[in-house]
Amino acid sequence: MKILIIGATRGIGRCLADQAIETGEQVTVLVRDASRFPDPRPNLRVIRGDVMDQSSVEKAVSGQEAVCIVIGIPPTRKPVTVFSQGSRNVLDAMKKYGVGRLICVTGIGAGDSRGHGGFLYDYIVQPLLLKTNYADKEKQEEMVRASGVSWTVVRPGFLTNGPRTGRYRVTTDMTGVRAKKISRADVADYLLKELKTGADVGKTIFIDA
Repeated sequence: MKILIIGATRGIGRCLADQAIETGEQVTVLVRDASRFPDPRPNLRVIRGDVMDQSSVEKAVSGQEAVCIVIGIPPTRKPVTVFSQGSRNVLDAMKKYGVGRLICVTGIGAGDSRGHGGFLYDYIVQPLLLKTNYADKEKQEEMVRASGVSWTVVRPGFLTNGPRTGRYRVTTDMTGVRAKKISRADVADYLLKELKTGADVGKTIFIDA
């Protein structure tokens, strides 16, 4: 499968890139710092660029079968547009080149997952440190759902650097859910399976362990 990963230099995106390469997928990564992928591999293509730059996004999207957006930025109180505008650039490129499959990773605190993180996260961390990030992630989610592509939105719980276990909870119903931890490697495991199966197309997924 020809997969483009945007946000692959660290975290979930890097785990997904490594897992997909190991299973023989044809992986393209769009990264600002190409030196983060110093070891050439036959099924890895590294494109230097930025999700906010339409020309580099189009170069990366062309010829793909699926796109996975796993971008992240540090906490900030300043206005944030990278999630929504970056996704708009990707969707425009997908339309231009006829790419129909998109997975978009946001996080706990977007949409109906807000209020399910526990007291510290819900009342201190998110409103004080992540308010503008999640305001833009909600715009991103709305844009993806309205895009007309075969989409899946994935909201992980609290991320760790633990091992890949293949054991995690996947749900669309937040009723009674309080977010738990999940390793980045396990989120990537789910993403790779979903890219191959499409079992959750048209769904907004919450995932934790």
